[in-house]
Amino acid sequence: MTFFATPRPLTRLGCRRRLFLRSFSSERARDNDIVIVGGGPAGLALATALASNPIAKNSLKITLVEGGDLSKIQDWGMPPNAYSNRVSSITDTSQHFLNRIGVWDYVERARTNPIHQMQVWDGISGARITFDASEMPESSEMARMTENLNLQRALLRKLSDTPSVHVIHSVKVESIQREAVGRNDWPLLHLSNGAILRARLLVGADGFNSPVRSFAGISSYGWSYDTHAVVATLNHAPRGPFQAPNNTAYQRFLPTGPIAFLPLSPCTSSLVWSTKPHLAAALNKSSSGVLEQLINAAFRLPEPSLQYIYSRLLEGAMSSDEIKQEIMFRERSDGILSHSAYASATSMLSEGGIPPDDADALPPLVTSIQPGTIASFPLRYNHAESYLGEGTGSRTVLVGDAAHTVHPLAGQGLNLGLGDVDALSRCIIQALTHGGDIGSYTALIPYTRERYFENHKVMSAIDKLHKIYSSTAQPVVWARSVGLEVVNELDSVKAALMMNAGASSRLQNVSGWDLFAKGVENLVRAAGTSKMVGGMVSAGIQELVKQADPRFFGRH
Repeated sequence: MTFFATPRPLTRLGCRRRLFLRSFSSERARDNDIVIVGGGPAGLALATALASNPIAKNSLKITLVEGGDLSKIQDWGMPPNAYSNRVSSITDTSQHFLNRIGVWDYVERARTNPIHQMQVWDGISGARITFDASEMPESSEMARMTENLNLQRALLRKLSDTPSVHVIHSVKVESIQREAVGRNDWPLLHLSNGAILRARLLVGADGFNSPVRSFAGISSYGWSYDTHAVVATLNHAPRGPFQAPNNTAYQRFLPTGPIAFLPLSPCTSSLVWSTKPHLAAALNKSSSGVLEQLINAAFRLPEPSLQYIYSRLLEGAMSSDEIKQEIMFRERSDGILSHSAYASATSMLSEGGIPPDDADALPPLVTSIQPGTIASFPLRYNHAESYLGEGTGSRTVLVGDAAHTVHPLAGQGLNLGLGDVDALSRCIIQALTHGGDIGSYTALIPYTRERYFENHKVMSAIDKLHKIYSSTAQPVVWARSVGLEVVNELDSVKAALMMNAGASSRLQNVSGWDLFAKGVENLVRAAGTSKMVGGMVSAGIQELVKQADPRFFGRH
């Protein structure tokens, strides 16, 4: 990997060599087979995937352009007990891809944590579903948590051993134009350092506000949710000797949005709390000790009690003691015993003692939040109408967030982007193998055929679940609770759902999440007639069974 930087050269990292070359002359465009705009996980993964293939490595001239300073990411490091607040769950499918392109060996494994179980429950009815990796054939874990920076650093370290890829960082794309008629009619990128790049194929891995998508004239559709995500890195006591290790992810669907507790280490976990914008702002501005108690309460208190506490918080600033007293009163009013796992402010459980029977149903109590990790951002749904440019926007293709943005409730955003990269790299290599033009529309059609509908199914399922669980109407709550509890009793159906969510890299022929979301949606629509509800549940399960791999149900 060759780096270009403006205005300062990169420092060395260990024994990995970095070359600093002079800036391009603005008088002449530099020809490239592929220019990737965006140095996030999707863009770096695509460059790495192509560079790891002997045919592409020896045939293609690849340049990646990133406006940020990638040297900070390549030199990134944190103390063992400190974690970044932007994390992702890497599914087995994604791990298989990263292994295949030689990246997973560069990931710092000590900063990853397996997810063996996932507990999801309704914040109003308490209906619960438990996913366990032990129910999956050929898989020991559902996913693996890691910081996004850990993955990006691994990708950069892998690329540093690959001189065939040129990386230009700390340089922005100022404009993209179509080459003058009579020449190759390729896209021309004008960079802030005066360089001009000509691309046979231009890849947009440049996020939601994608300049490449704008140049290609690809419109998108979607909407902003009335929801912001609050993220933070949480400290808590380790699990006791009578409990399973911190390998369980917890998610409670509240009417204001889901709250998720994602394990990073024995004493550290990550928070993703989707809630209303005004409440997110209040949580961000809360004084020390307040947010910790609110997180504990959000996983434990009945929804009406939470709503009252939220109203008190929004009325004005509350101290940690005031919040604690309010939560204590609510716990007593709701009949929560001090020796129950559902007690937080009144908890009398001791570390290392025998836990109550329901201890594993809830995350450990948060004791503190790592400084500087509290942040929030708006959530949205967005999907490009096409992943390929046509006409004046030809020779362009989109991957990752430039193509689609999804609600984080299922943790599928990064995995969808890596799926795009896997498919596009295979498509490009296939075109090279057959002597085709890698930038032509016909050469790239297999990529969009493979990924567009697959992404749309997952995105639609996640959007349906978000909307269904935002409702407090009793028929809706009853219907979704019935669906959740019925599926929870069917181990084979749950295995199919996990398989489709990426917990198995080998078995991927079931649209499980899509069927589950549609089944719950049909339940809600039919909630007025109990016979129809039963029929809808039965039909959804039968369809899932029909499409699932025979090994789940003992069929051969």
